[in-house]
Amino acid sequence: MRKNISSDSNKLLTGKLRDGMTIAAGGFGLCGIPENLIRTIADSGIKGLTIVGNNMGTDDKGMGLLLKNNQVSKVVASFVGDNKEFERQVLEGLLELELCPQGTLAEKLRAGGAGIPAFFTKTALGTVLAKNKPTQTFDGSEYVLEHSIKADLSIIKSHISDEAGNLRFRKTARNFNPMIATCGEICVVECEEFMSECLMDPDDVHVPGIYIDSILIDNHYEKTIEFPTTFGHEMSGITPARENMAKRASLELKDGNYVNLGIGIPTLVANYVENNKDIVFQSENGLLGIGPFPKPEDLDADLINAGKQTISAAKGSSFFSSADSFAMIRGGHIDISILGGLEVSETGDLANFMIPNKMVKGPGGAMDLVSGVKKVVVLLEHRSKNGASKILKQCKLPLTGKGVVDLIITDLAVFKVLPHNAGLLLTEVMPSSDLEKIKQYTEAKFKISENLVL
Repeated sequence: MRKNISSDSNKLLTGKLRDGMTIAAGGFGLCGIPENLIRTIADSGIKGLTIVGNNMGTDDKGMGLLLKNNQVSKVVASFVGDNKEFERQVLEGLLELELCPQGTLAEKLRAGGAGIPAFFTKTALGTVLAKNKPTQTFDGSEYVLEHSIKADLSIIKSHISDEAGNLRFRKTARNFNPMIATCGEICVVECEEFMSECLMDPDDVHVPGIYIDSILIDNHYEKTIEFPTTFGHEMSGITPARENMAKRASLELKDGNYVNLGIGIPTLVANYVENNKDIVFQSENGLLGIGPFPKPEDLDADLINAGKQTISAAKGSSFFSSADSFAMIRGGHIDISILGGLEVSETGDLANFMIPNKMVKGPGGAMDLVSGVKKVVVLLEHRSKNGASKILKQCKLPLTGKGVVDLIITDLAVFKVLPHNAGLLLTEVMPSSDLEKIKQYTEAKFKISENLVL
């Protein structure tokens, strides 16, 4: 069936926009976002919107434009990130925010488009995000009930489309776009390349045209993404202590492991993996098998920023949607996840996504990771900026996961979390640290390994 096709976004959205509607928008950060459709909605002036998506872009890009215009009353998202306006409106009570773990959000959208009203998941169990939600036990494990999401309007971005509405995405720009295409009463896609004289090869179709109502043909894209501009020790935030933590964490990676690295210090871990190890890295936004990793000295920031040098995935890699990404994680197919943290308790509880009334970053994929992977390693500095211990008897901040951490690596020490709530075992003293310093700055009780080298 031929779709509504135009290069005029106003024409395609006329009659589809109204105050108080729910709009689901594809993209991950600023990757794969429907820039022109977002701009048209911003210019329309409609108010009281509920926006569903992984995040809200940045202050001046992506869905952040709608926040800046005060057009949004509620957001359902997994990540606030560095969008200062988003965070400000939430903290000041100007905006209702429903935080949702990233994998759960992807599945809620997929389920909404598949006619599945609800499902059960382990993700967020024992955290504030599962508060007052029904639970049920399956095969001896407790699961949380989550309801699916449907939208009045879905707006997405594709790389290629044909006149039948079949879509193909470019690499990790697939992210949330396929699920959001299915969950809207109406779906409008903007595409970079339109096949006007032929139809797409069926083997090349990522989303079939049955889900698509209208196609915007527009090649005016800013494609705003963040590039690294400095490397090595010049990169902001890299210290010898953090490098030591990353080096130590790299020793936990075994030959043949599938590994997920979180943001912050964990991103350094890949730099120290031994060359003879066969490690496959998984990225939550839809990439498996990253590598081989280039050395910082082999990269030229100016060439990267000019688009003349790229960091591409190795042969044998694969791209997929966020729903498939988190199916890998929840299904127990990832061997190890290395994450950052704000606090860890002596029983392996982890807090790393918000400080009430001060900072709201969102759980992102962390809640899914800690509930689904086989081993969880947390990297964090032992003390906060005010000198308080981050290794606690009980976490004071909202939990990301309860009893989920297996190993803690700080700038002072390495602790193994013992099973059955038996506490912490100090196994290593980090460089420039000593036992007395560890005792002084650790609130949690811990045992000392008989094999500890002092």
